[in-house]
Parts: sequence; C-alpha cells; structure tokens
Amino acid sequence: MIAIMSAMREELQTLVEHLENPTTTVKGKRRYHLGTLFGKNVVLVFSRWGKVAAATTATQLINDFELSEFLFSGVAGSVTDHLNIGDIVIGDKLYQYDINATPLYKPFEIPLLDKTYFETDLLRQRELLNAGTLFLNDFNTIISKEEATNFGIANPKVVRGGIASGDQFINSNSQINFIHSNLPSVVCVEMEGAAVAQVCYEYGVPFSIIRIVSDKANDNAHIDFEKFAAQIAGKYTLEILKNYLS
Repeated sequence: MIAIMSAMREELQTLVEHLENPTTTVKGKRRYHLGTLFGKNVVLVFSRWGKVAAATTATQLINDFELSEFLFSGVAGSVTDHLNIGDIVIGDKLYQYDINATPLYKPFEIPLLDKTYFETDLLRQRELLNAGTLFLNDFNTIISKEEATNFGIANPKVVRGGIASGDQFINSNSQINFIHSNLPSVVCVEMEGAAVAQVCYEYGVPFSIIRIVSDKANDNAHIDFEKFAAQIAGKYTLEILKNYLS
C-alpha cells in the first residue's frame, strides 16, 4: 500500500474525490482514507501543519498499514530567484533548518542519527520528475489561462532540489538569507517534509516528496499561499500522481 500525505486539506480532498471503493478510519483527530487511486491501493491523510503533527501522522501510518512507499505532497515557498510560482520541486534532500544542538552536534545535525539531511529514493525521484514533465506537457488543458494569469504562473518547470522544513512560516528576507547562507542547496521551504523524511528513514520506508511553489516566501507569502492552495494545488497533485501511479 502507498501512503499519500497532503499538507493542505483542499489538496487532499481532490484526491479523496477520485478514490475508488473508499473507506475511512479516524484516529488521533485524523481521517485516514483507504481505497484505490489510479489502480494502486493507497491510504490518504491530511498531515496537519508543523513537524510534530506531520511526524505523528506519519508514525501512525507506518504502524497501522503495510506501506511499500510514502509520498508527501503540498505547497512550498521559493527561496531562490530561479524558482517561481507554479514550479514543481521533487525533493532530493530534506533539511530541518530550525534544529540546532550545538555544541553537542554540528549545526543542523539530527541528534543520534549522524545526519544533517535525509535523502529521498533516487529511482522514485526520476519517476516523479517524469510524471511532473508529463503534467506540464498538458498544463494548458488542466490549468486555465485565467487561473495561470491570476497566480502569475508562466512557463512552469519541474526541478529536483533540496527542501528545508521548520516550524515557522517563512515570509521575510532575513529568514531567506539565513537559509541561503547555511543551506545553499535548498530551493524551497515548508513546515513538514523533513520531519516525515526522518520518520520514514528510521522505519526504513522509501520516501518521496513533491512540493508546488505557491509563493516567494516574502512579505506577500500569506496572500499568495491561501489562494493558491485552494485553487491550484489539488489539480497539480492529482495529475502528477495520475502519471506516477499509472
């Protein structure tokens, strides 16, 4: 079974609506939706926001279901000039930018694990890159010209890059500069991915992540984020997963 966790309720609902033979179980204030999605047995769940909430959800999933892989999807803020609204990031390395156990450990190192980042599965990275490319080939038939214009989406691309997670909403240049200076391979930021990657690493479950750029992590991030998440993210995720799972 494949676990698919979404960071946004709206995005998850789009996937739930396409489930075949759905059933639902509720645990720990979370609704786990089981069924078939594009021919694969899946369990879908809203991660809730923040590293603790997402790690809790991931642990429940792993303990309750026989998982063959774990997929995380959601929106993120760009921290590089080369990544724009509507672009897709397939994560290769996941960092927790807000962890600091110095002088006992190196900056950003996860205590007891001897790791400063968690890598995703290389084969699945390639498959998701291909799935994202196929989606972008059909972009104009899925996202209307009006929607693209409203959100400033122009010539979207799919890239592979580092993702940084922390328990804060990044929306200032000082926060961006801190991440640039210390984690130069990071291209976008969010609040859950690296925590889920750590759980999957400790349990030995293959992990992959898709992030869709909703904002530029600047002073206008909160405005772009809410609108984008409600109107665009679900369509992206559904089509990318259709290509990936099929």
